[in-house]
Amino acid sequence: MRKLQTLLWMIWRRDPLLSFFLLQKIGAWLVPKYRFNWPQLAWWDDNEFNAYLKRFDELDSNNADRHWMLAQLMRLVSEVPGDTAECGVFKGASSYLICQGNQKAKVRRIHHMFDSFSGLSEPSLRDGDFWSGGDLACSLDEVRANLAEFGEDAVRFYEGWIPDRFSEVSDRRFSFVHIDVDLFEPTRDSLAFFYPRMHVGGIILCDDYGFTTCPGATAACDEYLQDRPESMIGLSCGGGFLIKKGPQPQ
Repeated sequence: MRKLQTLLWMIWRRDPLLSFFLLQKIGAWLVPKYRFNWPQLAWWDDNEFNAYLKRFDELDSNNADRHWMLAQLMRLVSEVPGDTAECGVFKGASSYLICQGNQKAKVRRIHHMFDSFSGLSEPSLRDGDFWSGGDLACSLDEVRANLAEFGEDAVRFYEGWIPDRFSEVSDRRFSFVHIDVDLFEPTRDSLAFFYPRMHVGGIILCDDYGFTTCPGATAACDEYLQDRPESMIGLSCGGGFLIKKGPQPQ
């Protein structure tokens, strides 16, 4: 009876931390494999970041911590020369953060975006059965509108299947590349093209690394890096990244 009274008192007080622990207990019963994050994390109260999440309808999504991590990794390359790129753009939420990072960088950059803008290609046997062709479609016009504030000089769009249009930036070198294509073949093709063009200290972030829904993307990263000096560092929020070692690209 006393425990019930304590529980009701906690709910009545609406104490955020105590309510969180209550939710955690309920969650452990309903979804035992899910782990709640700490509510005291300072970035949860970052007004600028929360405005960004609201803009892309991500305020209450499961992707918030991954977006935060991307923004932090962009800070690591603020002095690394080279353009930025994203393979798999969807609505442009990640590219928005990359463009923000480019504005704050100490070097001038152009951000290049590659996407079919008609959804995923057909998965292979290595990709499991979670995804289907056409998933995650978003029009180029919508992405252009979402990134319009950065101006036409700061962004480039390449509509088509990966890697068909990579050759158009073959003479560019890169400081940050975000790969978010979910499937084995486009992940492999993206790594094969961009890795040799990364400046030392540059970062390749693979959004899908380590997800059980994206076994092909994880395998593509591990297989590509198995005879190279870098390793993919898995993130607790999902995804993984590498920091390019020497030598510098030609």
